[in-house]
Amino acid sequence: MKRRVVGVSILLIWISMVGWQFRREYFQPELFRLADAALSLAPSVNFYTLTMGDRTVGQATSRLDTLPDGFELEDLMSLELPALGQTGTAVVRTRVKMNESLVMENFSFSLESSVGRFEASGTLDADTTLHVTIVSAGSEQNIDFRLPQPPVFSSVLPIRVAMGEGFQVGRTSRYPVFDPTSLSTRNVEVRVLEHDTLFITDSASFEPSTASWSPARQDTVPAWKIAEVFGGIQVESWVDEDGRVLRASSPLGFSMEKTEYELVRQAQERARLVDYSSSIDDDVILSTAVQSNVDLSDAPEYEELRFLLRGVDLAGFQLDGGRQTLRGDTLIVRRERWASLDPGYQLPYPRMDLADALAPEPLIQSDDPRILERARQITSSRSQWRQDPKQVARQLTNAVYNMLDKEITFSVPNAIQVLETLQGDCNEHTVLYVAMARSLGLPARTAVGLVFVNGAFFYHAWPEVWLGEWVGVDPTFGQYPADASHLRFVIGGLAQQVEIVRLIGNLDIEVLDRVVVADAP
Repeated sequence: MKRRVVGVSILLIWISMVGWQFRREYFQPELFRLADAALSLAPSVNFYTLTMGDRTVGQATSRLDTLPDGFELEDLMSLELPALGQTGTAVVRTRVKMNESLVMENFSFSLESSVGRFEASGTLDADTTLHVTIVSAGSEQNIDFRLPQPPVFSSVLPIRVAMGEGFQVGRTSRYPVFDPTSLSTRNVEVRVLEHDTLFITDSASFEPSTASWSPARQDTVPAWKIAEVFGGIQVESWVDEDGRVLRASSPLGFSMEKTEYELVRQAQERARLVDYSSSIDDDVILSTAVQSNVDLSDAPEYEELRFLLRGVDLAGFQLDGGRQTLRGDTLIVRRERWASLDPGYQLPYPRMDLADALAPEPLIQSDDPRILERARQITSSRSQWRQDPKQVARQLTNAVYNMLDKEITFSVPNAIQVLETLQGDCNEHTVLYVAMARSLGLPARTAVGLVFVNGAFFYHAWPEVWLGEWVGVDPTFGQYPADASHLRFVIGGLAQQVEIVRLIGNLDIEVLDRVVVADAP
């Protein structure tokens, strides 16, 4: 059960990594040259097969239209991802309207899954203010982003390079990025790695005797290999001379390849008939596991655990601080003693030094009346505890643990939708907890890293609350405090969580020492 509720934000990270996100224009003086170069762009529709390992997990369509006053790019991605014996489905739609210089004027983004629909749309003003509207579970939020340059859509980024400075092996450019899945910006470096000629299927034929489609002809296409680098992650793509993607791959083992529609549809239909249940490499969760040299199923019994971390550059991770101490490549994780904690304040938190841990965020809607009402209901049974941070933290942990059905969820985790559906994995448990804690004036933040479950370490998210120090709690597992097998690497939401990807397939964890709890915490 525990392994079923480790997070699947890997899906959202991959969506961002293969290019369904938004970017900002980098060199304003080049707009006129871009407008001239973009005149050569012709309407086109590309079809892609999406794979993970040897398994087809979806299909995608990318349509570029020319308009009298610019361009429109529309992408549709349908995913069927295997996760612990289940198949999680998600449909991602993006549309962006651009002017003649490939600068975004407006966009829309949606992600549909079994738990509902998440939508984000935006319009860019002349002063480069991006007005974004988020709709989820009947709730609507309006947020403004003041950006130094106007945004462009990520799938346009290779086109932007092709139409602007052009592809030249060895050239490096840098762009700021706006990602609609996390509603945040980050810097991306684009490198042109090599030039080659690829064979791309450009037609398919139907064989009546086998009732199947097969490639009929291949075309040779001049192509450039580019890399998008951000947060220590490198996503590589092959693009044609106009910047249209031919192939792409990510460090998670996902890839996409341009082909014909009939072959895309056939590959996905055949994949549904194959039993992949015994294949770890084709499971979106199991394939990310980091093996351990010690069984830590009894982790709650330990007051302190020491780990040797190898195989990954630890720079940039938030490993040191609070319950964790980093000494070289040795990480010491201490489980707090609950009875000994002294918050030193009553709710609501009275000072401004933790304002960021009390403020609402686009996906953590702590100012929504429904969040506050539910939080008050949870903590109202004993009025004398309402101002006690420890009691409120404990009550919220137990309540969220009992409220939510433990389900693998393919969605953009946000507190309002979780309160509506009452189901999810660790991401949903965490955003709902953090939102309710903040609504009551209890400083809370999201911790992201790894946790030991069923013989290995898996991606996980959990809250940390301020009780005189940052204390880890885990409403997914019903733990307060969280046990010492929780290894925090990142603090923050989806925008920061992409950093975790560079651990997968590279990190080696060795348990060095275990200290048994001397007395009850």
